[in-house]
Parts: sequence; structure tokens; C-alpha cells
Amino acid sequence: MRARPFGPDRLNVPVIGFGTWHLELTDRNAAIEAIYRAVEAGMTHIDTAELYGGGEVENLLGFALEGIRERVFLASKVLPEHASFEGVLNACERSLTRLRTNYIDLYMLHWAGDHPLEDTIRAFETLVDSGQVRMWGVSNFDEELMREVVRIAPGRCACNQVLYHLRERNIEHGVIPFCVENDIAVVGYSPFGSGRFPAETAPGYDVLADVARARGATPHQVALAFLTRLDGTFTIPKAARLDHVWENARAGDLKLAPEELRRLDEAFPRGPRRPGIAML
Repeated sequence: MRARPFGPDRLNVPVIGFGTWHLELTDRNAAIEAIYRAVEAGMTHIDTAELYGGGEVENLLGFALEGIRERVFLASKVLPEHASFEGVLNACERSLTRLRTNYIDLYMLHWAGDHPLEDTIRAFETLVDSGQVRMWGVSNFDEELMREVVRIAPGRCACNQVLYHLRERNIEHGVIPFCVENDIAVVGYSPFGSGRFPAETAPGYDVLADVARARGATPHQVALAFLTRLDGTFTIPKAARLDHVWENARAGDLKLAPEELRRLDEAFPRGPRRPGIAML
């Protein structure tokens, strides 16, 4: 599994991680097995949030990671309505309890809300100082909001987690370049488009399939390799089935050639720059 430096601390993190959105809807035993096998396969970046299942997914992870917690780069997120100074501290404490751990590796604001960013970031820094959080970041922030984060806390934000898949590449115009310039990791969520992965009859699929055949890979693996081709980029596909776990993990060692990247870039163009940022 390829790994690269993550954020200003330059901690090596695998480029392919494991997302858990809607994992509570999966058979509990199958979900626990998938999590364990993902860690075994090198996808040690496990992402969750207090939002997911109303805390149920954090509870599930707490059980699944028992005995292997130290092998995992564990990320969670606080809801914007909890993002006041005291609200962040309390939300983090609840997440720690559900996750059955005394620290979270990466703690993020899920999206921008009404509470001042200064208060949220002050709470994040308090959690870092107390050892309850190793690093902090944000999610669903456009370039303008990222500039505000850097203004408030230069050199401190570890990542921006954003929607990123073959049919949604708008972040390549401004968000990714800004984050890379400021040593902020870009973690792409829903890399298969949450049901919008190109169908066999869709434009561009023939190129995707051709590259996959030439590499002895699957179209999904090629998509993951394409989305992690840029410095500072990572992705967190969800996998509730073991065959999907292994498929995703094997993409971590797939590095596409310049000509393959060019063909995929043309097949799935990023399009003109749009203001703001796409969210699910």
C-alpha cells in the first residue's frame, strides 16, 4: 500500500483508506470483519463521524478496533451545530467514549456552520494540547474557507475532506492546489460517486475499462489510482464486503503511467471552474 506525508506533521498515511458512511446499515458481523480485514490489508486510515448512524458507527468501530487500535489512523468529525468551543470539547468526549479510545488521530469540522471558526479551531487546539486529538482538519471547505482557516491558524490544519470522484473534479481548480501549497492533505470521500460510478454505456467508460484491462485491474481500482495521482491526495472508499475490501486495497499499489492519466483526464474532464464546493 502506497503511503505519503499527511498534513504539516508529515505523518505517512496510506493513500487508500476506509470510509464508514452508512456502515450501520450493513450486517454488524460483516461490517466488523470488513474493518478488520481493511486494516490487515493496509487501509489503516479509518474515517467516521458522530453524524454516521447518530453515533452508531463510532460504537461499531470501537468494538471492531479493540486490540488493533494502535495500528489505525482514526479520524472522526464534529457536527457544525456542536462547533462552539465547549460544544467541540463535549462532542469529542462523546466520540472518544463511543470509539473506546483515549485519543483520535484526526478530528474535523464536518462542514462550516454558524459558530465562529476561531472558536472551533481554539477548541481543536485545546484537544491537541490535552492529547485527546493528534491533529485537526476540516471537511467540505472551499478555497475561500480554507484561506480563512490558514489565516486563523497558519500551519496547523492537517486536511480538508471533500467530495471527489471521476465525475466531480472541481476541487482540482483551486482547493487541491491551495491545500498542497499549504501542506494540507486532501481526503476525497465517495470516490465511486455514491451510485454515480460510470456505467458500461456511459461516456468515458470504454477508456476506464481499457486502462483496467491493460493493467490487469478493475475499473474501480483504476478510478482510485487516478484520484490519488496528485501529491497530497488520499481517498476513503467504503467497503462492506470482503471482496470490495481486497479490491480497494490492491489499488493502493497501482500507479498509472502519464499516457494513462492523460486518457482518463480527457475521458472524465474536470470541466470549467465552479464557485463553492460540491457536497453529497
